[in-house]
Amino acid sequence: MSHNLSQDKPVVVGYDGSKSSRAALEWAAVQAQREHAPLRIIEAFELVIAIRPNEGRLDPLQAVRQTREQALAVVAEGIEAEHPGLAVTAVLVEDSPASALISESSYARLLVLGSRGLGGWTGLVIGSVSVQVTAHAHSPVVVVPADARPRAHDKPTIVVGVDGSKVSAQAVQFAFDQAAGTGAKIVAAHAWHSLASTYESALMFDQADVAEASRLVVAESLSGAIADHPDVEVETRLMTGQPARALLALGESADLIVLGSRGRGGFTGLLLGSVSQGVLHHARVPVAVVR
Repeated sequence: MSHNLSQDKPVVVGYDGSKSSRAALEWAAVQAQREHAPLRIIEAFELVIAIRPNEGRLDPLQAVRQTREQALAVVAEGIEAEHPGLAVTAVLVEDSPASALISESSYARLLVLGSRGLGGWTGLVIGSVSVQVTAHAHSPVVVVPADARPRAHDKPTIVVGVDGSKVSAQAVQFAFDQAAGTGAKIVAAHAWHSLASTYESALMFDQADVAEASRLVVAESLSGAIADHPDVEVETRLMTGQPARALLALGESADLIVLGSRGRGGFTGLLLGSVSQGVLHHARVPVAVVR
């Protein structure tokens, strides 16, 4: 794909009027403006009941649709006013929310959702919509909590989960690209379970060996991205314990947590496993899931 075509790819955001989707919309607008990309706002309009039009009168469903379209247009105009120069389109899609967003992701550079929704996006993040979208989207997905706000610290921070897998490598690349665009520093996290406290037989495993192996995994995983982004500050954190808890602890003071959609070793089970769901469920900062 040519660079120009890539530049035309929009940041797509799912919107339903909820507090969480408004936070997602603002996050997506800032991201699109930073990347000089268009912003595409999608609202799902699911037809759950069929209403027979009254003879000679406006179809009640059509009236609802028009009202929703007008409200969405006002939202788009507000975003354009707040972000001069940003190209904004807003579309009311007749489809289920998950299906609409997965379809949109085929043409998106990034898909952004709120962590809790109402109406069309009900069930985020623990519900079926977010699980389906993060599992099946063709682009990276960012889930934004309703109370997401810039952190008060000297330098923005991006935490990325590293486990040496191919998908983890894509998450690392995404995290470094974000860091380069925002001036953020990278905290690369790798966690493993310490079995020695649980099983006596595990005492044959030398914890120092495990730590050294982990350090090598992280170093190898980061080397290419560091070479591509020499100006990005990088910190490595090796931890024992549950990966989801480790990422959440580091992410408490971060601006973004980045995960691969499938992992191994320390991050086994991403995305539909316990790590990603644990992080998405409890994170108070935006979480990016990269496939």
